[in-house]
Amino acid sequence: MQQPWSKRHKREFKGCQFSLSNSFAQPLSMPELTKLTKDRGDNKLLELYNNHDLEYVPNGGSNDLRQDIARVVYDNKLSAEHILVFPGGQVAIQTAALAFASNGVHSIVFTPGYQSTVESPEWAIGNAGVTQIPRHPDNNWQVDISKFEEAIRPNTKFVILNEPWNPGGIVMSHHLQHEIIDICRAHNIVILCDEVYRLLEHNECDRLPAIANAYEKGISAVTMSKPWGACGVTIGWLACQDLSMVQRLVDAQYFGTACVSRASEIQARMVLGASGLILKERREIVLRNKAHLMSFVEKYSEFFSVNEPNAGAIAFVKFKLFPSHLLGEQLASNGISIKPYYCFAEVEDEACEAKQYPCGAYHFRVGFGELAFPSKLDALARFVDESADGWRRKLQKIDK
Repeated sequence: MQQPWSKRHKREFKGCQFSLSNSFAQPLSMPELTKLTKDRGDNKLLELYNNHDLEYVPNGGSNDLRQDIARVVYDNKLSAEHILVFPGGQVAIQTAALAFASNGVHSIVFTPGYQSTVESPEWAIGNAGVTQIPRHPDNNWQVDISKFEEAIRPNTKFVILNEPWNPGGIVMSHHLQHEIIDICRAHNIVILCDEVYRLLEHNECDRLPAIANAYEKGISAVTMSKPWGACGVTIGWLACQDLSMVQRLVDAQYFGTACVSRASEIQARMVLGASGLILKERREIVLRNKAHLMSFVEKYSEFFSVNEPNAGAIAFVKFKLFPSHLLGEQLASNGISIKPYYCFAEVEDEACEAKQYPCGAYHFRVGFGELAFPSKLDALARFVDESADGWRRKLQKIDK
């Protein structure tokens, strides 16, 4: 198992005043959540929160929460028995990989990406290897379907997708999703899709069906932290149509964190009860902030570019002068935090020393889901203004 890619980030950007690293929507507060619950007259849920006992909840989550998830997120096309609750999305992804990438299974993943979506199959005992397929900005960071088909082996039985994609905030087309499902169906391949930014599409027409609804061997991984801004609730889940697959997940979950807190479950139910309103408000914030970000990139286009995001509260911005880890060092010394490329892919020290950087190494992730984003972006703009003359001289040398 590799070191956490974000470990270096936490060290280098510790204590920064202006964090552009956060990837969640505007966080909820407990008073806000309480008010939303009262306003819709759900006093029984508030009473349940204030008077619940502290017994263990059932492994995989209480039935009332799983019913709410099935109703709100999956339109009752799935039921409570198809949902398995976890303390967040991270352990859910790892559990799925342990259940389906072991015992001689070859897996396919895509990079750059969130570390668990790239590396978790390698952690499964007895895995038969993992093929990493690069995404490229020239293809708008989309899955290359021909390379995907070429990577499939007779023992390829597990694929991890991340749609909408982190770190770019870009979601694939409906047609591409259909193509991937058809290929996986033909080869009897399980798809785990990290869907933590789903429901926060900038245009609802771009929203894909959850893979758990769209494919009989699809597993959706979700957390409440991203679209709903309910980070502190620490509730995530896996959803799957196939009950035999759910049982394999249950068996794998048993050896990890099998149950969550009842308080978190009830808070999650409060969030889901006000889901429509919460998502509407968070999407409005995201769209306002996205406009600020795109204006920033346009204003400073000699230094930055970006493939415009269409989902979530994140973008993968390119800095044109030098790799993003070097930009990050400068920003950190000025109290500004970003997520450099090394947070989404392993970068070999030898390659850096030889200045043989991988595609994407000049990119860094920016999060724009919070109300405070404009002031943080202003801090970045001030830094750019102060650095612009020196950067222009470097660009002139590069052009020569």
